[in-house]
Formats: sequence, structure tokens, C-alpha cells
Amino acid sequence: MYPDGEIPEELDSNSKNPELIRRRFPPVPGELVEFIKNCQRFIIAGHKEPDGDCVGSQLALRSALIRLGKEAVVCSAGPFNRTELKNYKKQFNTGSIDDLIQANKWTDGIKVIIVDCSNIDRIGDIKNQLESYPLAIIDHHSSKYHPESTQDAPVYVDSDAPACTILIHKLITALGLKMTKEEATLMFLGLCTDTGFFRHLTEQNSDVFEAAAKMIRYGASPKKVFRITNGGKSLESRVLMGRILSRAELFYDGKLLISHETLEEYNAFGLKNRDSDHLNLMLMSIEGVEATVTIRQECADSCTVSLRSIDKVNVSQIAASFGGGGHKNAAGLTMKGDISYVKQIMLESFKNIFNC
Repeated sequence: MYPDGEIPEELDSNSKNPELIRRRFPPVPGELVEFIKNCQRFIIAGHKEPDGDCVGSQLALRSALIRLGKEAVVCSAGPFNRTELKNYKKQFNTGSIDDLIQANKWTDGIKVIIVDCSNIDRIGDIKNQLESYPLAIIDHHSSKYHPESTQDAPVYVDSDAPACTILIHKLITALGLKMTKEEATLMFLGLCTDTGFFRHLTEQNSDVFEAAAKMIRYGASPKKVFRITNGGKSLESRVLMGRILSRAELFYDGKLLISHETLEEYNAFGLKNRDSDHLNLMLMSIEGVEATVTIRQECADSCTVSLRSIDKVNVSQIAASFGGGGHKNAAGLTMKGDISYVKQIMLESFKNIFNC
């Protein structure tokens, strides 16, 4: 057994046992640790339309900073539409940052940490109130950094990490702390959100399972987190899912599947009844499908597009070509036009991928 039941962060690089050779997480940058140690007050921000990984990262980091004797608040532009986040919304400041600073009687020495996104533009309307403060970035997306927002900023990014909470877990350790039960649960929530409860991981991710095991040893309950992420859905969400499934179409010899949500459905059901994770799981389970496109018309002249792939297809490259972003197997974008127009653009975008 290892001391205190801990599994080492890194296995011996000199080991000749191939079963023990795995990818290492990059170390936490020393400048990020110093950035935190040399300041007393922090605003922790995440991307707009937060998910479990973003919320879990923000709240776990806030808890750790407070245990270090710091003052820390979490803020978000919202909206908190996901059912699994409804009980966390009240912990976030969603209003004016200036009012928040005045309410806390902060006068100077304020720093900002942005988690789960590398581009300050993605934090939404609160960007203009935060960009004047010294900032640091913690992220696991492959999106390029905003050159102005990252100038002289400590940047801790690992695009191979499946969730930002993995990096928060590493940072908490680097700060000399052991996670609390609450922090372990928050980080496990984020990890499960972005890995689809581990179904997106491969044989190369033993380090991620070791981190998950550590969170469980510190009190995270897989059963409870599964209920948080998968329970509490409305009947309307299932009706909407059925409609989207009913109009799914296959292209390129069944390798690409495209479906959509109409503007009328968007207005009738709203974002609160969206259940993208379960919808994508069902779409990707169809035999022969290698990638899916789900188009949602959110206003008369604009659509959001959700892209997913099983393995080889890199949908983040397609998303990035239209100003979006994400991961190799999960990405998204916004595009001007109606469903018919966006559908044709997506078909053209996948044409070369499937050699058609």
C-alpha cells in the first residue's frame, strides 16, 4: 500500500513493465501556484452556459482557496439550464461583478482565475468587468488562447485531460491540500459529466481512473453523482428527444447521422428540457454511425450545432473552422442561417472526411 492510501501521481518512468507505462499529466505550473499563494482575493469564472465540469471546477477550487485562508467567490454569466446544476446555481454570483466587489468590501489585490475555457470571450457578458484584473487560466480544451487575455497569465492547459476537474484535482494537491468530501464530489461530478460517466475513456486513461478512485476514497459517491447527472428529467425532455430521434437521417453510407430541433420546438420546450447527453448516446449507438450532427434553431436566422464522433473523426476541427470549439469527439458551434442551410454546410464539411 502507498502512504495514506494514496496512488502516486506519476508512475516510475524507468519501469520496464509495459502495463505500467501511461501518459503523465503535465505538472501544475509553478507560476500558477505562486499566482495563488501571493494573493488574498479571487474571482473564479467559467464559461457561459456552464456544465457539470465547469461548475464542479469552480466550486471545488473556491473551497480549496478558502481552506488556504483566501477569499474567493464564483461567478457565471449563466444560464444554468441543466437540471443537474439547479442546486448549485444559488452559490454563484450571476449579476454585476462591481456590485459583488463592493458587497465584499474588496478594494485591491484581486485576481481572476478562469476555468474550463481558454478564451476570455467565452465567459460571456461578465468579460468586460473581469479583463482588467490579473488572470490565470485552467483548461482542458484544445481551443487556441485569446492572445490578449493570456498575456503574462499563468496558463495550465492539458488538452488530453478528459475534464477540467482533473486539473483542479492536481492543483489542490500542488497547493499542499487533501481534498474534502465536498470537493471530491464536485470534481467527480465534473469528471463524469465530460466523460459520459467514463464511457468515452480508453485503455490509455488508467491515470484518470486512479484519480477517480482517489475522489471516491475521499467521499465521492458514484451512485449519488449518477442520480444527479441522470435523474430529475422532465417528461417534456423525453417528448422532445423523441421528436429529434424521429427525424434523424443517415448519410455517407450510414456513417453520418443528422437531426434537428425546430424553432417552434425550441420556443415550446426551451433549454431547460434539453438532454443532449442522452440524445447523443442514443444517436451514436446506431450501427455504422461514426459521427452525428444535431442542429438546433434558436432564432429565425441562427442555429447552434452539436457535433459528436465515436473515435477517429475529429469534430473539433470542423467546429473550429466555423468559430466553434471543443474536443476531438465532442464539439459545437453557432452558425447564421436556418436548419436547411446549416444542414447543407455540415454535409459538405463531412464530405472529405468520409471520402464521398
